[in-house]
Amino acid sequence: MLKIGSLTLNYPFILAPMAGITDLPFRMICRRYGCELAFIEMISAKALVYKNRKTEKMIATRPEDRPLGIQLIGADLEFILKALDIIRKYEYEIIDFNAACPVTKVTSKGEGAGMMKEPRKLGQLLKAIVAHTDTPVTVKIRAGWDEKSVNARESALYAQDAGIQGLFIHGRTRAQGYSGSVDYDVIREVKEALNIPVVGSGDVFSPLHAKKMFDETGCDCVAIARGALGNPWIFRETAEFLKTGKVPQRPHIHEVADIMAAHLRSIVDYHGPVAAPVVFRKLFVWYTKGFRDVKPLKDRAFRAETEEEMLELIAEFRGNERHCQTAMSVSGNDLLEM
Repeated sequence: MLKIGSLTLNYPFILAPMAGITDLPFRMICRRYGCELAFIEMISAKALVYKNRKTEKMIATRPEDRPLGIQLIGADLEFILKALDIIRKYEYEIIDFNAACPVTKVTSKGEGAGMMKEPRKLGQLLKAIVAHTDTPVTVKIRAGWDEKSVNARESALYAQDAGIQGLFIHGRTRAQGYSGSVDYDVIREVKEALNIPVVGSGDVFSPLHAKKMFDETGCDCVAIARGALGNPWIFRETAEFLKTGKVPQRPHIHEVADIMAAHLRSIVDYHGPVAAPVVFRKLFVWYTKGFRDVKPLKDRAFRAETEEEMLELIAEFRGNERHCQTAMSVSGNDLLEM
């Protein structure tokens, strides 16, 4: 069990925020398969204050979408505090502050991983955030700015002193982005230095990756991000693997097709019939990854313009047994390499 503030989780893994991905339909699909705590997409404090319509839709939720976290990004304390006031009317169990996003258009404004350049300033900002809200505050950091300034431990200690109740750490520097290897040692050093929960992040693509993160770092929880793309079963499988030590069977093609159709319908309800097929195109690719002879279907999916066209492609995928090469027969080593 994991406890952050007043929130207690039965399973030590969460759905991390992903820009353009973790909308309401995506979160609800993951919850079907054992995801307890999910985060909405990263929210710009300034966009929220300026009442950006897209941002306002992103923070919308519903009662069954619980427990839920919101991740804010910004560098201007005035806007951050105003954003905190705006989200008071919504029910979030955790407010996470992003000091990890490596995208240049973000870091060039001193936001995201740009905060890693000034750990003391990050601590001061977090202290003000904690004082301004009754909701538990966490922060997400990276290993550092680059290999010459790996300062995660220092940044984490400033953050803990500011009163945060949990810390997420991605085991790469900003310079690495999402390339290269995750540094498990730096995550372990942060975990050993803090007395608050630490969530390890980076390259958790399978239950075995999750166990490796726990074993190598001693972290209290793992964050699952890209590993959930087209693979909401990762939450169910991780829970099973941590409990039994057995590599779980992967879902059959029919279960994959069922959840694809359900996900598409929820996207239509949320984004509307015109936008939904476009939104679902990348999801079609992720869901069918690892199956044989699906390239023609993927090509057609990127030209599909209606829900009906996309459902026809899902039906073709379901009915063609040539595609039925799931990971049901793969070994643990194969899962580690996914």
